[in-house]
Amino acid sequence: MTSFWNALNNIESYICRALLVMFVALLFTQIISREVFDHSFSWIEELSVYMFVWFVFFGASYAAKMSAHNRVTFQFGMLPRGWIKWIEGFADLFWIFFNIYFVYLAYDFVFNKMNKFWKSQTLGIEMKWIYMVLPIAFTLMTIRILQVNYLKLVKDVDVRDPDKIDLDDFKSDKDA
Repeated sequence: MTSFWNALNNIESYICRALLVMFVALLFTQIISREVFDHSFSWIEELSVYMFVWFVFFGASYAAKMSAHNRVTFQFGMLPRGWIKWIEGFADLFWIFFNIYFVYLAYDFVFNKMNKFWKSQTLGIEMKWIYMVLPIAFTLMTIRILQVNYLKLVKDVDVRDPDKIDLDDFKSDKDA
């Protein structure tokens, strides 16, 4: 049961990995097909673009889980660490409200306003299935923001950007 929860907690990572492998493999196939066989598949590029878009949105959700989204933090330089996490939590409230509103708009667009006859140019599938990434990814991102803030504010876990941690390790290694 633990592996199920671990997989669920890393769902964006698994989705991003699968999408990356698939669209790179498809593009590689397209390049080989063009250069070696002088033939191209029109559907490969369209599908690769859609996979890349899904990759970006799930990657944004994964970045929210890792607390790795860009923030302006220079103003926190002289504040106590305890204040910083509460100010960031307050700022994340605006992000959550934006996401909830965006999920509402995306859901309304995909299920109520999108014409059933809008189809992708080459693949011929309904564009609804392509745009489904918007409510899904922004819902996941909202859950991840709440998860990170729960860890920071309630559990008092230091959730920091992984790149910042690596930079801090580099600085400490350099000073030693």
